[in-house]
Amino acid sequence: MSAILVINSGSSSLKYSLIDIEQEDLLASGLIERIGQESSPVAHTVRPAVDAAVPTMLDATYRSEQPIADHAAAFEVMREQFAAHGPSLDERRPVAVGHRVVHGGARFYAPTLIDADVERQIDELAVLAPLHNPANLAGIQAARAVFDQVPHVAVFDTAFHQTLPPAAYTYAIDAALAAEHRVRRYGFHGTSHQYVSEAAAAFLGRDLAELRQLVFHLGNGASVTAIKGGRSVETSMGLTPLEGLVMGTRSGDIDPAALVHLSRRAGYSIDDLDSLLNTRSGLAGLAGRSDMRDILAGVDAGDESAVLAFDVYVHRLRAYAGAYIAQLGGVDVISFTAGVGENAAPVRAAALATLGFAGVEIDPARNDARERGIRRISTDASAVTVLVVPTDEELQIARQTAELL
Repeated sequence: MSAILVINSGSSSLKYSLIDIEQEDLLASGLIERIGQESSPVAHTVRPAVDAAVPTMLDATYRSEQPIADHAAAFEVMREQFAAHGPSLDERRPVAVGHRVVHGGARFYAPTLIDADVERQIDELAVLAPLHNPANLAGIQAARAVFDQVPHVAVFDTAFHQTLPPAAYTYAIDAALAAEHRVRRYGFHGTSHQYVSEAAAAFLGRDLAELRQLVFHLGNGASVTAIKGGRSVETSMGLTPLEGLVMGTRSGDIDPAALVHLSRRAGYSIDDLDSLLNTRSGLAGLAGRSDMRDILAGVDAGDESAVLAFDVYVHRLRAYAGAYIAQLGGVDVISFTAGVGENAAPVRAAALATLGFAGVEIDPARNDARERGIRRISTDASAVTVLVVPTDEELQIARQTAELL
C-alpha cells in the first residue's frame, strides 16, 4: 500500500490530498472553489520532497483560475494539476480513494466500501444534511468515474458518535414520531474528534482507554465532544450541525419556541428560519462578523457588539465544559483544535478561566506562544492536561481507508 487520495467534496468546492499512507506523509494537496460559477480558483500545493525543481524547503503552491462547470470537470482539473506540477499519478498511483461524507445517520458506524447501494443510502440521508450529503455524493460519483480501478471508501463525520448512549442521543419528543423520521442526535466533526483524542493520548504517552477527554473543535463550525476510553459519550451537535456551541454564522442552542414566535409574529417561513439560524446567526448575527480574528480585533477596539459576541461565545464554551466534565465524572485531558481552537489564545484562556475547580491551570506564556504542532498549554502542576492539537482529518480518513482495505 502506498498513496491514498482523500476527497472532501463541498457544494461548490473540491478539496483533495494525496497521502503516502506508509510514511503518513502529505505528498500534495489542493483546493478548487466556486465550481459552477464564472471562474473557479485553483490551488495545488506540492511538498518539496516530490518537487525537486523548487529550490526551497517551503511547500510550492501553484494558483490559477478557469471556468469549471461541475465536479466531474473539477476532477479533470485536479488530474491536470498533478500532471503539471506533481507528483505524477502514474508514478504515485492511488491504491484507494477515501471520501469524507458528513451524515451517515444510524446506518454507518465505520468506514464503508462504496458501491451503488451505499451511494443510494448516502443520497437517502441527504434529507438530514441537505447542504452536505448531495455534494459529498457528487464528489464520490465523479471520483469513481475517474478512478474506476481502485476501491473507494466513505468515512462518515457521524460514525465516531455511534457510541453515544441512548440517554445522550435521544430527544424527549414523541417517540414514534422521532423513530419514523429518524429524529435523534447524531453528532458531527467525528473524524476530527477521533484524530485529536488519539493524538493527545500518543503525545502524552498515555493509554487511550484510560483517559477522560474533552475535545473542542472550534472553527467556523464548532463542537465539543466528551470522550471516555476513546469512545464518544456526549457531543454538542445534534440531528444537524446546528445544535450546540455558538459558531461563525450558526446560532447553536436556542429555545425552539423562539422559532414558533418568529413564525407567528414576524411571518418567518421555514426557509426564512433555516437561513436565519444557519447563515445570519452566531458571531455574524451578534457582531456582523463571522471570523473570530475580527471579533478579537473588535474587542481590543472596545466595540460593544464584538465584546458581547465574544462573551456569549465563551459563556457557551464554559457551560458545555462544565456539563461534560460532570458527565465524565472528571477530566484528564482538554484539547483545542481547528482554526479558532488552534490559533485564538484569548478564547482558550477565557473558556478555561472558571475551571480551576476541576483542576485546570493554564500557563499564560505557553498559551500565548505561537508555536506549530501539538503542544501543552497547562502548567506542569495542573491536574488536567490542556493541549493544542492541530487536527488532520485528511490523514485520519486515509488511515481509516487503509485499515478497512
